[in-house]
Amino acid sequence: QVQFVESGGGLVQPGGSLRLSCVVSLSRFSAYTMGWFRQAPGKQRELVARISALGILNYADPVKGRFAISRDNAKNTVFLQMNSLKSEDTAVYYCNSLDRTGTAIFDSWGQGTQVTVSS
Repeated sequence: QVQFVESGGGLVQPGGSLRLSCVVSLSRFSAYTMGWFRQAPGKQRELVARISALGILNYADPVKGRFAISRDNAKNTVFLQMNSLKSEDTAVYYCNSLDRTGTAIFDSWGQGTQVTVSS
């Protein structure tokens, strides 16, 4: 059974930075497109960044130029570097594997990691 373990969240002031990590227990991890999602209170979960097996990157418009996704296949880990954080980035962040449409493949989500941007 696949497991996602997210970490690295916290409380940060506007303009600050955080680096999130997600360790994935998934065989052939390197073959999967991986994505970071976030869910703010009262809102639907949304995809904010993804990285393909070949290293192709895509970002949602609200985070372009501020967030950077990367992966370490040797450690089955995907990262999200978040810079210039804004209050609207406040959310619980999750990772998952993606299909070609950008939809999460697995129903078993991790616990997520809370990111709060506030002064």
